[in-house]
Amino acid sequence: MKPLPRGRHGLSREFIAEHQRERLLAAIAGSLDQHGYDGTTVSAIAGRAGVSKSDFYRHFGSKDECFFAAYDGAVERLRADVVSACAGEGEWAQGVCAGLGAALAGFTAEPGQANLLLVEGLRAGPGVYGRFQVAVESFVPYLRDRAPRGTGAGRPPGAADEAVVGGIASLLGRRVLAGETARLDRFFPELAEFALTPYLGVAEARRIISSR
Repeated sequence: MKPLPRGRHGLSREFIAEHQRERLLAAIAGSLDQHGYDGTTVSAIAGRAGVSKSDFYRHFGSKDECFFAAYDGAVERLRADVVSACAGEGEWAQGVCAGLGAALAGFTAEPGQANLLLVEGLRAGPGVYGRFQVAVESFVPYLRDRAPRGTGAGRPPGAADEAVVGGIASLLGRRVLAGETARLDRFFPELAEFALTPYLGVAEARRIISSR
């Protein structure tokens, strides 16, 4: 996000404040990707955003507060992309594949956001780990509500839905940590099979994936 023009520009205070806030949220994601949570400071975030430390504290009371805001915003954007992709498919399994594909595309396009959600979200302490768990659980209904019942391998126990979503997040987190964010799309078949198999069985899951 580009900084605002210097000098007189006629922009409202509200617009300037919102622009600064968005730059700070982008800056913390970038700093985390480069330096990790412990190595990211308020000064580093403000400098990367092109604002003063006093401007930072007008928006956020601490690095943690800025992190929470960035994390929650990233979860909402990811959810919107996944839900939109799923909604464009009539069949449940195709919707799962489309949602997974949208998530992988988003992470590949914005590696800082992938790191924020899948890596730093597990490193920044109990407060953020709780957010990670809530985020995982928030995706479960999109998997569960339209899942087939009594087909293929049969309907798995309810806890399997959360295990599938959490397992995908864990697998992706390890790939991001290994520096493979730019190649996440390579893992689509593996992740899609992991997601579909508990509901459809291995053979049907592979058939659907191979047909895409």
